[in-house]
Amino acid sequence: MDLLGPLTAELDELLADADAALAQHYPGERAGRQPVHTFYLPADRFHERAVHDLGREAAQVVREHAEEFRAVIDGDEDLADRVRAKLDREPIEDLRIDFEDGYGTPPDAQEDDAATAAGRALAVLLDDGAAPPFTGLRIRSFEAATRARGVRTLLLFLDALGRVPEGFVVTLPKVTAVEQVEAMAHVCERLEEHLGGRLQFEVQVETPQSVLGADGRVLLAPMVSAARGRLTGFHYGTYDYSAACGIAAGQQALDHPAADHAKAVMQVAAAGTGVRLSDGSTNRLPVGDQLVPGWQEHLRLVRRSLERGFYQGWDLHPAQLPTRYAATYRYFRDGFATAAERLGTYVRREESSVLDEPATARALSDFVVRGLDCGALDESEVVGATGLQTETLWAMARRPVRGA
Repeated sequence: MDLLGPLTAELDELLADADAALAQHYPGERAGRQPVHTFYLPADRFHERAVHDLGREAAQVVREHAEEFRAVIDGDEDLADRVRAKLDREPIEDLRIDFEDGYGTPPDAQEDDAATAAGRALAVLLDDGAAPPFTGLRIRSFEAATRARGVRTLLLFLDALGRVPEGFVVTLPKVTAVEQVEAMAHVCERLEEHLGGRLQFEVQVETPQSVLGADGRVLLAPMVSAARGRLTGFHYGTYDYSAACGIAAGQQALDHPAADHAKAVMQVAAAGTGVRLSDGSTNRLPVGDQLVPGWQEHLRLVRRSLERGFYQGWDLHPAQLPTRYAATYRYFRDGFATAAERLGTYVRREESSVLDEPATARALSDFVVRGLDCGALDESEVVGATGLQTETLWAMARRPVRGA
């Protein structure tokens, strides 16, 4: 054993660079709560009452079509009550004010005015305590033709807003090169010199070039490093990505094999980095005679995303909010009893027909914590079923800090 000390010291020296790189590139889960969705609202529809109005519309469609909604969720009254309470309490978790595809291409003066008005409106919401927990805006891409417009809109918006709020994220769309991510990090640094605060951004994965470069390299992993700690998430862009891959309009969907491939690459590239994942949107809206089919499809697709480890997605219409929360709540409530039992068995080191390892216990804890974060689970029932305090669950899930 006399060799143990010197040999260990030699290994520490040999692996010092690898240890430092691992800690730098794979810091683990990002601190705080992850929203279950991002609601994209065109900038010309955003105003001081917009969040309130969207929540009212969502609650109204459930109220006016209560029988149809109950049928879609298989008559689960507890689930219906939880969805209604969520729509009253917090109808939107993450709001993205859209200055890109959903907004169009108005004259520059008009977009200037809209950017200023949107920044002022968000400032009012924040001051009144009426803003969603997470907010941000989507600018135009950093392709040569649109980058100046995108930066101008961002600067005007932030000048009018007068701060960088907690949970604020800028969405960079149609990324085609790692250099665009580096450029976005540079923009954030320069704007912070002007405004203060801390700016972060997310990358929309909606071009094949963002997944696979011309030299055959997967570019998503280098993008994480290129962002210099400012990248919060990869968001899949359903329709731009599908169209760029040559998929016909009728087959463009979240569950297309091409979509699954892109999202699998996103998942591997983001794992352990603190960069979160979001699935995209479905444009089959639950309106008119498509209300029930739209609800059914949205419910199915949200559940499918959750089962594949995508805990966030896009919503485009207030009538999608009821099924967003119904699918999310049902997913966590369906799996809670088993997760709680397995966690209790693991902590007490009891014999079981399932042999859970530390990594699985971490995943079980993360599942429960996510259920708590979004409101699908109540703290009292979690403590009662697991025998564990929520702080212990957070530690087991390796979450750095609890909070929004």
